[in-house]
Amino acid sequence: MGGGAAGRTGQDSRSLSRCAAHSVMVMATTSSIASTTSVASVTLEVADPDAAHRFYTAFGVDSYLRLRASEAHTTGFRGFSLALTVSRQATVDSFLGAAEDAGATVLKPAAKSLWGYGGVVQAPDGTIWKAATSAKKDTGPATREIDDFVLLLGVEDMKASKQFYVGQGLTVARSFGSKYTEFAPGEGGIVKLALYKRRGLAKELGVPADGTGSHRIVLGSTAAPFTDPDGFAWEAAAPLGTPAAGTSEASTLT
Repeated sequence: MGGGAAGRTGQDSRSLSRCAAHSVMVMATTSSIASTTSVASVTLEVADPDAAHRFYTAFGVDSYLRLRASEAHTTGFRGFSLALTVSRQATVDSFLGAAEDAGATVLKPAAKSLWGYGGVVQAPDGTIWKAATSAKKDTGPATREIDDFVLLLGVEDMKASKQFYVGQGLTVARSFGSKYTEFAPGEGGIVKLALYKRRGLAKELGVPADGTGSHRIVLGSTAAPFTDPDGFAWEAAAPLGTPAAGTSEASTLT
């Protein structure tokens, strides 16, 4: 298929790592070195930016996104997911409930698992979202606070994609063989970037892995523009709070 602040490494960020690799026995050595390149913005390409802005405002994640009008052909799985890691089960329910009330389709109802608690929804524009926590018990009321905002890219060749991103200035924070790679955040990055095997990610999200056409996502880079081996496009990031060309003013990062 073509194409919060990050930085916390505690209990909440580990929930997605455990989700990605609970069946993998050996984890590579983690790194505390910051990346020189980071994800400075996420732009979703949508058919109706105004409708998408209303949805993401109701969902509670509008400050993390830019929106851009696009009619680019896309079918099936777009090869990525956005995920929220939070501290409480009630907060997971709050985000997923708000998304469903605003028009999202439930792909996986929130449920307990070996790694914690979480669920998956699909926004009206087609973007798939996950909300999760590593908390095994419900410890209090919902806070609506996001501890980590994570972009999971589905890749065909983990080794090649990992090497590519290292060459672009990202530093591997943790790696689970050919299953999952998470990169250390860089200065100015607001999104934690991780790679997941495409078919494994689709299975985790509860959707078929097949898909064609545009990814319908463009990433803002603190480095020069590039396109990765799986067709995900990175462009030079506009300053925070400034709308990138073609984006919705109301939905830019603040």
